[in-house]
Amino acid sequence: MKLIIHGGFFSESETNQETKKAKQQALASIATQAHRYLQTHTALETVVYAVSLLEDNPLFNAGWGSQIQSDGRVRLSASLMDGKTQRFSGVINIENVKNPIQVSEKLLYLEDRVLSGEGAGNFAAQNGFDYFDPITPQRQGEYEAKLNQQERKGTVGCVALDAEGNIVAGTSTGGKGFEIPCRVSDSATVAGNFANQFAGISCTGVGEDIVNVALAAKIVTRITDGLSLKDACEKSFTELKLIDGFAGVIGISSKGEIYHMDSHPYMVWAAFDNCLEVFP
Repeated sequence: MKLIIHGGFFSESETNQETKKAKQQALASIATQAHRYLQTHTALETVVYAVSLLEDNPLFNAGWGSQIQSDGRVRLSASLMDGKTQRFSGVINIENVKNPIQVSEKLLYLEDRVLSGEGAGNFAAQNGFDYFDPITPQRQGEYEAKLNQQERKGTVGCVALDAEGNIVAGTSTGGKGFEIPCRVSDSATVAGNFANQFAGISCTGVGEDIVNVALAAKIVTRITDGLSLKDACEKSFTELKLIDGFAGVIGISSKGEIYHMDSHPYMVWAAFDNCLEVFP
């Protein structure tokens, strides 16, 4: 039973030791809690649990504390993929919910499994998800000051392998900040979140770059075709480099391999295999 999580990229890690330490501690705590949870729950339940904890932490750009779009509103995207059933579900540009990954979980069992905008919001309200304003004072200040958000690329995600050998990947994002309203990122697509019986991948970075190379699906396909997790990631990142792409991935294979990789310094992550590991 293994899992790995990520908290996106952040520039503060190189200049702000207080922020770096806070993210290290948060990721270590969430990875430990999620690994403990995995002992008595499925990979699917654990991924939803872990991503929800990440969404609930305003240090990360997902759920509470998400980036604000150019019209002053927060729109969230998240997805979930079960490697065993090959079912993918997600919400795109949903508003006024705290945990879009939990809405994605509700959709996983339905015929219509990816909803966007107002329809996603209506579905959440009809299924008992309370109204929630995800804007924090920090994000409001950033928006009002029109800070350069290009250095605040971020998403959260989790990939887990349970005792039954099932792999699940989940990804959630608050966007890149100041984008055109209703811009669609990679997080609720198979380019940014994909799993099958051989591997699971969650991505972070620039959504357009990740979509351009179909990163998550490509890596998992290569593992399915026989490459190791490490080799599949490295080959895919070589192709990403051709378009000067900005991305990071976390993954687990059915062989028990755990791997993370990024194209630029640096993605924050934590993993729990036999013991806890956290980004340095």
